Amino acid sequence: MATLEQCMTALEGFVGDLAANPALSGLDRTVSCRITDLDQVVQGRLVNGSAQDMAAVPAGPGVPKADIRITTSSDDLLALTSGELSFGSAWASGRVKLEAGLRDMLRLRSLL
Repeated sequence: MATLEQCMTALEGFVGDLAANPALSGLDRTVSCRITDLDQVVQGRLVNGSAQDMAAVPAGPGVPKADIRITTSSDDLLALTSGELSFGSAWASGRVKLEAGLRDMLRLRSLL
């Protein structure tokens, strides 16, 4: 099991890369990643080509719902962000779950 610090570092890089992609220019969305085995949710924003305000909070009913939501384990998150695991196969096998509005899904599909 990966640590929360490892997951935060991986997510900051991953979300930063997404935000910097020209296909997502002008996107201003809240994002979250629920890390199931750590019982934590990392929240932040994709805005102006960068990831901002990334912070971890305990998972629970009081956590605000983000525009783009990912759910996965800590080890799968690290494998996804390092390139050891492809998003498509992880999603197809149920190792990662992505929830977003239709417009966001269409914009993200070519990037993941």
